Amino acid sequence: MPSKTFHIFAPAKINLFLHITGKRDDGYHTLQSLMIFADAGDDLEFSSQENFSIEVKGIFTDALPLTQDNLVYKAARLLSEDYKTPLSGKIILTKNLPVASGIGGGSADAAAALKGLSQLWSLPDEPSRLQKVAQKVGADVPACLYCRPVWVEGIGEKLIPISGMPPIYLVLVNPLVPVATAAVFQCFGGSFSPLFPSPREWGMPLTDLDTFRNDLTEAAIAVAPVVKDVLGAFSNTEGCLLHRLSGSGATCFGIYEDATAARKAADTLKTLHPEWWIVPACQNKN
Repeated sequence: MPSKTFHIFAPAKINLFLHITGKRDDGYHTLQSLMIFADAGDDLEFSSQENFSIEVKGIFTDALPLTQDNLVYKAARLLSEDYKTPLSGKIILTKNLPVASGIGGGSADAAAALKGLSQLWSLPDEPSRLQKVAQKVGADVPACLYCRPVWVEGIGEKLIPISGMPPIYLVLVNPLVPVATAAVFQCFGGSFSPLFPSPREWGMPLTDLDTFRNDLTEAAIAVAPVVKDVLGAFSNTEGCLLHRLSGSGATCFGIYEDATAARKAADTLKTLHPEWWIVPACQNKN
């Protein structure tokens, strides 16, 4: 077992759009979404030890109880069971992303845990097997494990890589109100969206994302009315090409022409709403 400490980055997941396309007999909704990953995220540090432990630090430590329902613990347990490998090692999770915020923080952490523990335990390189474990952990974990621009269908298990995505400069805004995904889906009462043909290569201007939407927006506002205020706040910034809810919220994002415009917009929003979590970001290139 490697003794050297190493780190894995767990980037925020952004749903550039999210369409609800149906509901299965088991109660799960099916969807279509285009996901990208930002250069803002959590950090996981891995090191060897005989027993298994998870330590959390960072600005959102208190919002993340370490129980067996924690997705990092769940990922570790399922990986251990799948490979019949003793559960061991230490993970220090630096929590930089808000919890229950629609940007896949827990799912990204779980995906990073699968990668890191595979390395720590010297497991064979079997991407398809790791993806199957990821599906058992949570709906967004397979996409977070892939961690590149991807068109997602089904309940999150169907991944279609998208090439040719341009740089995307973002401002992420969360009002620091946790929003439970289950509660938002329970409030969803809209009609289902038709299926779009899945592309393999990105071939449209970013402004054409207006063709799409997030079908959970109204439900998220019903659960957390402040989401409407967050979306409206982008109108106070210059050069916002598009703004939208990510996932089930409450994080919203604005897209800007370049990094300078995104930083300027973030500064404006921080002045107007110092109580919110506001971070300029760019699509993660890794």
